[in-house]
Amino acid sequence: MSPASPIVAIYPGSFDPMTKGHEDIAHRTLSVADRLVVAVAHDATHRKQNLFTVEERVAVINEIFGDDERVEALAFEGLLVDFARGLGSHLVVRGLRAISDFEYEMQMAQMNQELWPEIETIFFVPEVEYSFLSSSLVRQVASLGGDVSRFVSPPVLARLRKKLGG
Repeated sequence: MSPASPIVAIYPGSFDPMTKGHEDIAHRTLSVADRLVVAVAHDATHRKQNLFTVEERVAVINEIFGDDERVEALAFEGLLVDFARGLGSHLVVRGLRAISDFEYEMQMAQMNQELWPEIETIFFVPEVEYSFLSSSLVRQVASLGGDVSRFVSPPVLARLRKKLGG
């Protein structure tokens, strides 16, 4: 009998910027996976103006999780299923904040399964304190001079202040 292969989960998104809600989902994922790849998309599925480059987002995520060798951020382009297959991963993780997220996420999960039947998607719900939190809200509040220190880790906060001033 051969030893089981490690379970590698992929957590895709734009993470512009990564919030404490994203971090919560990442930590929860490690309860069901041996390794987590935070997959930072070059091409977001929702068209929006990015604040940080993909390279900046990958760097800050790797800084946030620098003490945990089980977590790594990587950039990817193209189809998520192709990226997953290339990493030997069959597990995608997504966070659901509200019912409104579910419809979109379910469609994406079903499309991914149609493209590659070996992929599975699991959904995590963040802690209640982060259930309203989104990168868009953090960007908006920070750009208007609001205090977002409760919603992002220190490395993200430092980059936000440098990028937006303040």
